[in-house]
Amino acid sequence: MASQAQLLLQAQQLCEQRGVRLTPQRLKVLVLIVEHRRSISAYELLDLLKVTEPQAKPPTVYRALDFLMAQGFIHKVESTNSYIACCLLGHAEHCSQLLICDECGSVDECHDEELAKLLRIKADSHGFKIAHHVVESHGICKDCQSDQQ
Repeated sequence: MASQAQLLLQAQQLCEQRGVRLTPQRLKVLVLIVEHRRSISAYELLDLLKVTEPQAKPPTVYRALDFLMAQGFIHKVESTNSYIACCLLGHAEHCSQLLICDECGSVDECHDEELAKLLRIKADSHGFKIAHHVVESHGICKDCQSDQQ
């Protein structure tokens, strides 16, 4: 997995290549998500953003989140209505499996091309074209399992 600095640099480079603007606010929201290391809600982001930008409002955060998702820099964790940084920037077609700990709230992203292939085959058999997919798996992470023993 790339370091925080590498992810941010790669995001900036991809924006330049794509001809889109990673504005200071968008970058700040991305930095906050990357630094948080767990999934974070839009309102938690807003509270953190207000520390440096007191005028920030919910639309500010939601516009930044929309941009970052469109660029493939973050994922929305639908089941918890929160966001995490993508650990594989620049690969919009990848299939992500999010491992969500119901104890501590940590979210780890992993990739498996075989899983992606199986999902495509199943969708194709139903005449369905997948545009995007994220598999969310809930359970207990290894750290929380160790704490329970």
